[in-house]
Amino acid sequence: MIIELGHYALVLALATTIIQCLLPLAGTLRNDRALMAVAPAAALAGFLLVLFSFCVLTFAYVVSDFSVVNVWENSHSLKPMIYKISGVWGNHEGSMMLWLLILAIFSALVAVFGSNLPERLRANVLAVQGLISTAFGLFILLTSNPFLRLSPAPAEGRDLNPVLQDIGLAIHPPLLYLGYVGFSLCFSFAIAALIDGRIDAAWARWVRPWALAAWSFLTAGIAMGSYWAYYELGWGGWWFWDPVENASFIPWLAGTALLHSAIVMEKREALKIWTVLLAILTFSMSLLGTFLVRSGVLTSVHAFATDPTRGIFILGILVFFIGGALSLFAFRATTLKAGGLFQPISREGALVLNNLILTTAAATVLTGTLYPLMLEAVTGEKISVGPPFFNLTFGLLMIPLLLAVPFGPLLAWKRGDLLAAGQRLFAAAGIGLTVAAIALYIERGGPIMAYFGIATGVYLIVGALTDLWLRAGIGKVAPSVAWRRFKGLPGSAFGTALAHLGVGVMLVGIVAVTAFETEHVVEMKPGMQVEAGGFVLTYDGMRSGQGPNYSEDSAHFTVARGGVAVTEIWSSKRMYTARRMPTTEAGIRTFGLSQLYVSLGDEMTGGGIVVRVWWKPMILCIWFGALIMMAGGTVSLCDRRLRVGAPQKARRMKPAVEAAE
Repeated sequence: MIIELGHYALVLALATTIIQCLLPLAGTLRNDRALMAVAPAAALAGFLLVLFSFCVLTFAYVVSDFSVVNVWENSHSLKPMIYKISGVWGNHEGSMMLWLLILAIFSALVAVFGSNLPERLRANVLAVQGLISTAFGLFILLTSNPFLRLSPAPAEGRDLNPVLQDIGLAIHPPLLYLGYVGFSLCFSFAIAALIDGRIDAAWARWVRPWALAAWSFLTAGIAMGSYWAYYELGWGGWWFWDPVENASFIPWLAGTALLHSAIVMEKREALKIWTVLLAILTFSMSLLGTFLVRSGVLTSVHAFATDPTRGIFILGILVFFIGGALSLFAFRATTLKAGGLFQPISREGALVLNNLILTTAAATVLTGTLYPLMLEAVTGEKISVGPPFFNLTFGLLMIPLLLAVPFGPLLAWKRGDLLAAGQRLFAAAGIGLTVAAIALYIERGGPIMAYFGIATGVYLIVGALTDLWLRAGIGKVAPSVAWRRFKGLPGSAFGTALAHLGVGVMLVGIVAVTAFETEHVVEMKPGMQVEAGGFVLTYDGMRSGQGPNYSEDSAHFTVARGGVAVTEIWSSKRMYTARRMPTTEAGIRTFGLSQLYVSLGDEMTGGGIVVRVWWKPMILCIWFGALIMMAGGTVSLCDRRLRVGAPQKARRMKPAVEAAE
């Protein structure tokens, strides 16, 4: 009976979202405050109903109710509890329920915390959110119902895909969806503004916190997915330019451009049209990513669905929202004012350059991802676009952007001094080149461009700190005064510095592991040794074991340096009982920011086994950099100026505040 209640709650949630969509929109058209007031209540009711439905599905997984088709196909009674819970969204139907739940959460947040929004704007935003929820509610109920029953109920389930039985499943999809779906609010704000025909600096201030939160979650989700694939798949790589990886990376690039564009619009009331378009395109790329993953058009370790009916339905959603939004934008664009003017050499100009490069990069990745699909659809010819294309095109685009990033915060609004900003960055450039020279001395060779990459990464790190140093007046005023100024800097200043610093840390990790990692593929028998990264690994033999729902064979390695054992590594191959599917569990040991990575291959006749050993220098900088970037977004969100509206009194005081700054 509880399963049926969850199903009914989902149906009621659909009805509620229809009300949330239609009545407030009618209220804004008729200027009826009573109808507009329905929006927050409907959003909260829809959230509670979706939450209850999701909890019912989770309960079915927890108690192993195999009378539910979705549970039978994706769970097992012996599976550890953490994987039973995370397995709820480890399949197509459950993941779409998670998508709908997060969509309902964001709508409820606007309903609760959007009291400072103009009444018409909030009603329109929640109406658009209701329309999106309606589309995905229909999609779930008509094509992907997670509450279908089996009769008679099987005694045991088929188990979850073994690759997904990892803590990464509990973290990566929720973070990724919080980013994907978070940009739906930016989309809703853009459509609401286009409906009303009013877009100003206050609108940018209301949009920016939601964009910042979505960007932070998406950054964390992509980073977690990268690390999960790195240690789980046994391939030894941190990024593969997999089409579904690209599907999350494209909205991240567009969302980064949206954040910077919103800053210009909020501060100078410029780039209005461009900012609205970016808000539409960012969520559109999120919908496109959903289509790629759920439609079956891609073959990927990430892809869930292969049912063409679902793909057609999502394609319809894609066409409706993207086509409708762009049509509305085209209809309203001529009535929108472009906004304030500024010189090319200014902070606005730097942010525009940032936007141009990021959107071009997003278009490049999108082209490389979709071109093979379009070519196959038209000609039937199958080709693959892999890392060489993406590394070359994306890498070349990033070089000017990375060099320009530290300049932006040092340039004045409206009209800046490029030479003065460059002089302030002499120290950052000098420190970067010095570190690169030290790295060259230590490595005694290697690709010369790698050292320029390291220099650029350090330049970004020091350049980010330079902005804080100068704004606090360190070295120019008394230490106590500098400390007071430093503590008094707005949260957005620290957030910007952390985000740019994180990019530098990540760049150092990417360059170091790409240029200087070593790989050894050897057949080993007990007692044999292999050297990697200054360490000697000795293969000691195999040991068999039994897990809750798998059996495994583990290889033991002793790691020594200078003839002294320093640690040990276990690497294993598992066979999951229900699905008879093998997985490789890599053995990883961390030394500072570098790692030894050991993966097992096939067993050979004569008692040997193929072993792949990597030494990955500075690889943890990649994920630490992403965490620092996410921390920057979080710190910026803590800035009170991003958590309040734009009341009239504050707007009248704005010129005085700017003069004081």
